[in-house]
Amino acid sequence: QVQLVESGGGLVQPGGSLRLSCVASGSIFRINAMGWYRQAPGKERQLVAIIARGGSTTYADSVKGRFTISRDNAKSTVYLQMDSLKPEDTAVYYCNADIATASGAVQRWGQGTQVTVSS
Repeated sequence: QVQLVESGGGLVQPGGSLRLSCVASGSIFRINAMGWYRQAPGKERQLVAIIARGGSTTYADSVKGRFTISRDNAKSTVYLQMDSLKPEDTAVYYCNADIATASGAVQRWGQGTQVTVSS
């Protein structure tokens, strides 16, 4: 059983920073792309950032220059450093990963972590 567990969410003032982490565990052969998505109340889940196994990255326009995605393949972990946070960044943030297992390729989601940006 492969699972993703996120941590690092919370309440922060506008202009502040938070760092999210997501650890994959289980019967993993290799982790390919990893990413972060977010879902605000009443809205659809949307892509925040993706990082390939080799390190290439893609960001949503709304977070470019403020958020940084990174990963540690040895630790099966992906991070999202969020700086200059704005109230519109408030959402539940979900980790996602494409994982190769002995049984084949699977995609997994984390349980989500709440990020609230408010004064």
